[in-house]
Amino acid sequence: MSVKERVRLEALGRVKRGELTLVAAAELMGLSLRQSRRVWKEFKRFGDAGLVHKLRGRSSNRRLSEDLRERIVKRHQERYADFGPTLACEKLAEDDEDLAISANTLSGLLKARGLWVRRRRRGKHRRRRERRACFGSMVQMDGSHHDWLEGRGPKCVLMVLIDDATSRTFARFYAAETTEAAFHALGRWIKRHGLPRSVYVDRHSIYRDEDHPEKPTQFGRAMKELGIDLISAHSPQAKGRVERMNGTLQDRLVKEMRLRNIRSMEQANSYLEAKFVDELNGRYAIAARREQDLHRTMTTDVVLDEVLCVQEPRVVGNDWCVRWRNRWLQVAAEHASLRLPGRRVLIKQLAEGRLLVQHQGRTLSAAELPEKPPRVKQKKPIVNNRRYKPPADHPWNRDPVGRAVPHVSPAPAAPARDLHAEEKRRAG
Repeated sequence: MSVKERVRLEALGRVKRGELTLVAAAELMGLSLRQSRRVWKEFKRFGDAGLVHKLRGRSSNRRLSEDLRERIVKRHQERYADFGPTLACEKLAEDDEDLAISANTLSGLLKARGLWVRRRRRGKHRRRRERRACFGSMVQMDGSHHDWLEGRGPKCVLMVLIDDATSRTFARFYAAETTEAAFHALGRWIKRHGLPRSVYVDRHSIYRDEDHPEKPTQFGRAMKELGIDLISAHSPQAKGRVERMNGTLQDRLVKEMRLRNIRSMEQANSYLEAKFVDELNGRYAIAARREQDLHRTMTTDVVLDEVLCVQEPRVVGNDWCVRWRNRWLQVAAEHASLRLPGRRVLIKQLAEGRLLVQHQGRTLSAAELPEKPPRVKQKKPIVNNRRYKPPADHPWNRDPVGRAVPHVSPAPAAPARDLHAEEKRRAG
C-alpha cells in the first residue's frame, strides 16, 4: 500500500471502532465528504483490499508485446551493442518503423536483461564562479590541439586567450604548444591591451614544474618579473570559459577555413588577424559589470621582449666564450676589464632567435661563432723533482781548512750466508 492508502486505512479503522465520525475522517484523509462515503463503502465491502487501486499489479495497456520487445533487444545486440540509447533508437527506426521506440524504453529493456550499464560517472560537485567584474582582472589562456586544417596543411596548435569579464578573445596558430608560443601569444595581448592582473592556465609543464613546484618555470619567472599573478587550474572545468571557447572555435573556425580553402598556418593567422577575431568579439564579447580597465602599462625601463623570453645563466670560459644550446658566443675584447672568465652571465634568447649576453644588468657585445672554438691548451708548470747531488768540490764536501776531502768508497759488504744450508751440511 502507498502512504496515502495507509492514511485512509488508519482513518477508516478509527471510524469503524467509533472513535471518529466520517466527517472528521474525511478531513483527516483530505477528501470531500462524498468521496469519503465512497471509500467507506468500499472499505466495508472488501476490507483493506478496497482501499488499493484496482490497476495495481496490472500491465499497462500501452505495453509493448513480448514478441516486439524481444525483436528490439535482439536487433540491438546484433548491430548496435556499443551504441548509446539515443543513437541506437535512431538506427532502429531507420531499419524498421515497427522498431521505433524512445531512448528511455530501450534503456529500460536493456537494463531489465542486464545488457546495459550506465557508463557516465556521477560528476563532482562544483560551485559556479562568477565572472570578474573588470576588464583585465584575469585572462584565461590555453592551447587547443585539433586538426584545424583537416589534412590540408601541417598540424598546428591554436593558442587562445580570453578575458574573464568580457569574453574578449585573442587567438593565433603555432607549430606546437611551447614556452616560446605562450610568450609570443601573451606578448601580443599585452602590446594591445596592457598587463593583466592575473593569468589563469592549466598545469602544463610550460607553466608549472610538477617535480619541483617551488621552482618557477621560464613562464612563471617572466610573470613574476612583470607583476602578473599566475593561477594554475586543478581541472579543465575550472577554466571553463576558455575551454568552451575552444569548442566554439573548433566548430566555427574550422568550417570558415574550409570554405576559404586555407592550407597553411600563415594563411590561417592572416585570416584570424584580418577578420575572424574581430567578428568573434563582436558576436560574443559582452560588457563588464564595471567600466574600469585593470590592465597596467609597462614602465619605460622594462623591455617586454627581453622579459618574455627564455633565459638562463652560463659560465664564461677561459677563452671568453659562452655556450648556449650548442651555439657559441665570443665576448668582445672591449669588456676585458670585467674579468669574466669563470664568472656567470645571463643568456637571453629572444623570439626571433637572437641571443643577448648580460652581466649585472649590462648587455655585452658578443658575436656568434660559426663552429666550436678550439680548446685552449694550458702549459703545465715545470716542477724539478730530481734529487740534488753536490759535486766533489762543493763547499759541503771540503774540510774546515779548505782542503778537499778524498772520496773513499766503502768496502763491499760480506755476502750473507745461508744458515739453513750450513745446518743441513753439518747434519749430513
